Amino acid sequence: MEPITWDDFAKIDIRTGTIVAAEVFAAARKPAYKIQVDFGEAGIRTTSAQVTRLYRPEEIIGKQVVGVLNFPPKRIAGLNSEFLLLGAVNEEEVTLLTADKPVKNGLKIG
Repeated sequence: MEPITWDDFAKIDIRTGTIVAAEVFAAARKPAYKIQVDFGEAGIRTTSAQVTRLYRPEEIIGKQVVGVLNFPPKRIAGLNSEFLLLGAVNEEEVTLLTADKPVKNGLKIG
């Protein structure tokens, strides 16, 4: 990978949020959930995430996660994805990046 500068990293708006809703996203090509996350002052945003191998929708509600908020919206199977939910990818499994202690929704990661 090519090195980046601090200025490059500073352009990425990475924030904490709490999952407030999750459901099976039947329209997606690959198994996924439709997830809503409360990012505090940045609002509640929706995305699609392929985290079905390790999680059930009801067990991720309330989890504090990390997302990138300043990607342009992307259409995924008719859904307007408003952020990128971050996770560690191991072949077919995605483990959500979470806060290990409660934090305020919307805090900037840096």
